Amino acid sequence: MVDSTGLLGNYDFELSWVAGNDMAADSAGPTLEQAVQEQLGLKLQRKKGRVEVFVIDHAEKIPSEN
Repeated sequence: MVDSTGLLGNYDFELSWVAGNDMAADSAGPTLEQAVQEQLGLKLQRKKGRVEVFVIDHAEKIPSEN
């Protein structure tokens, strides 16, 4: 997700939604998209664009002395 709200600062919030397919929303609760719009007043929009990606292709755990 990319924040395009223009809002400054950090925010703590809690959302309630039903995980799964967007088409599966029923009386069990809202989808994530619905929850964001109804509970936060924000709208998620799908857009294509470039994002920065980091790829870790190898990692090793090296034992260390305590």
